Amino acid sequence: MFQGPSLSKFQRPTWDEYFMGIAHHVASRSNCSRRHVGAIIVVGRSIVSTGYNGTPMGVRNCFEGGCLRCASDAPPGQGYDTCTCVHAEANAMLLAARHGTAIEGGVLYSTLRPCFSCLKEAIQAGIQEIVYDAGSPYEDELEEAYQQLREEAGIRMRRMIHEA
Repeated sequence: MFQGPSLSKFQRPTWDEYFMGIAHHVASRSNCSRRHVGAIIVVGRSIVSTGYNGTPMGVRNCFEGGCLRCASDAPPGQGYDTCTCVHAEANAMLLAARHGTAIEGGVLYSTLRPCFSCLKEAIQAGIQEIVYDAGSPYEDELEEAYQQLREEAGIRMRRMIHEA
């Protein structure tokens, strides 16, 4: 008879740890030369879509010069008008739509706190909760608007807490 590890020594990851770990693995596919971000959408504890940041399908990859911003020396937070990369969260939602996969009521796990645009898109797509691993709030008024939008839409958002 199979003798597995004793229950006292066997620890499974929490659902959040499990899904965030997968989101981090998805980020490894990113073709962005500045930052690798991954996202997954979970409905009923099943992964229904994944996405990572990078240039749109059929466009030269970011690391091959496909994104003017990433090929430049623009500082963080600037030059987004020339960025052709699609965010990981948007890619996960768009790929679900492309394949006819319902994500309403789902949970979006992202390795980075979604930007203002991705928050709006998540609300519009019916995402009910966002769990993120890293990222900082916006400056004063923009953060206030971000939180007001989130609260008014009734979307839950929380940052992963890692046990030491």
